[in-house]
Amino acid sequence: MSIPKTLTIAGSDTSGGAGIQADLKTFQELGTYGMVSLTTIVAQDPDNDWFHRVYPIDTATLEAQLDTVLKGIGVQAAKTGMLGSKEVIEMVAKKIDEHQIEQLVVDPVMVCKGADEPVNPEMDAYLRDTLVPKAFIVTPNLFEASQLAQVSLPQSLEDMKAAAEKIYQLGPSFVIVKGGADTGAEKSIDVLYDGNSFEYIESEKINTDYTHGAGCTFSAAITAELANGKSVREAIHTAKQFIQASIQESFRLNEHVGSVNHTAYRHRAPQS
Repeated sequence: MSIPKTLTIAGSDTSGGAGIQADLKTFQELGTYGMVSLTTIVAQDPDNDWFHRVYPIDTATLEAQLDTVLKGIGVQAAKTGMLGSKEVIEMVAKKIDEHQIEQLVVDPVMVCKGADEPVNPEMDAYLRDTLVPKAFIVTPNLFEASQLAQVSLPQSLEDMKAAAEKIYQLGPSFVIVKGGADTGAEKSIDVLYDGNSFEYIESEKINTDYTHGAGCTFSAAITAELANGKSVREAIHTAKQFIQASIQESFRLNEHVGSVNHTAYRHRAPQS
């Protein structure tokens, strides 16, 4: 029996809702064999308002992990999440080229949820110039789209389309700008751009603050479906249904945060 293989190159979220934990849960739920190359460990401080502390993994250790998976096993699709440093970005880009990974989903994680400014603008620029051009699909939220496109924060669908066009010019094959509930539209709308045309990916808005891990989960679902042999549009539509279900059944972890539910999609029939 052969199972499609997927790789996440990302950070560990100790609380379990985002990062490699979200990715591996999603890979499993969508029928792929998930593997990890760990870039950072993120821990939260329960005595300091859930403050995030980031502990980087050295590049030699990362390289050994990447070689284990890419040289020793092989993958049908891979994704990136939190990378943490220019050296890590450079290492990942090198290995993507070396092993000719064509189905790479770049989730351009720049800040932890709730932040509204880049932690390291120089590193974000390096991500834009070094890794985004190698992406098959790049999946920025509104803030990340503004940084990659070097424009003001998108406020409308037209702004999202303009940002997507600029990001596409960096080199990826597809761009999907995640608008979520933040564009003022009646529905949650993402904008997909393939260099020729735009497509709106819509779902109902869900009134909840329990969305920890949503971005990681969405990009992981796309990755899994690409590994399963689905087209880009099929993968993205399934990912939209997966994250919609996960948010609808999200839950409280503690007084600081609530997580999406990665098992929710399995418990319901896929939406048409």
